[in-house]
Amino acid sequence: MSCDDGIQKKVVRYSGATEKQNIQWDDQGKPLYTTVKPLKFFLVKPCYKTTDLCENRNLDICVADSDAGALVVVSAAGKLRFRYTASSFFLWKSFYPVGITTDSQANILTYDFNNNRIHILNQDGHFLRYIKNSGLSCPRALCVDSRDNLFVTEWFRSEVKKIQYIKYWT
Repeated sequence: MSCDDGIQKKVVRYSGATEKQNIQWDDQGKPLYTTVKPLKFFLVKPCYKTTDLCENRNLDICVADSDAGALVVVSAAGKLRFRYTASSFFLWKSFYPVGITTDSQANILTYDFNNNRIHILNQDGHFLRYIKNSGLSCPRALCVDSRDNLFVTEWFRSEVKKIQYIKYWT
């Protein structure tokens, strides 16, 4: 959830209409998710803000926090497991994750809008590889099916693309 005032972000689990868990702070009382008030003009970032999330097979909650330029992963209990901000050595512009999904091995996939590549991490946040030059135009959402086929929707085109990726790390 993001509040309209741009000051708070949090993950909330519900069962029906009943709140079961509220995940907003780390063990030191600092926000897990970045809160940035919207700007009138963006120099590098696209003109939309996103915070996407998914749950992997280990029940970790994986959040692509584009405001923070990070993936934030917390355990099912709400404890911070890791924060991935990408290695600037391989990136031309700052990391800007848009869309997130996990596969059958609990690997995490996210699209880096600014650098036009998909980052693949293992369940512990260790970088595995990139998928680049995939012919995507402004991807918005990622999804992996039960056969580990990666599907990507594009922001300005009403298209879904299927990308096969080799999981050589398994």
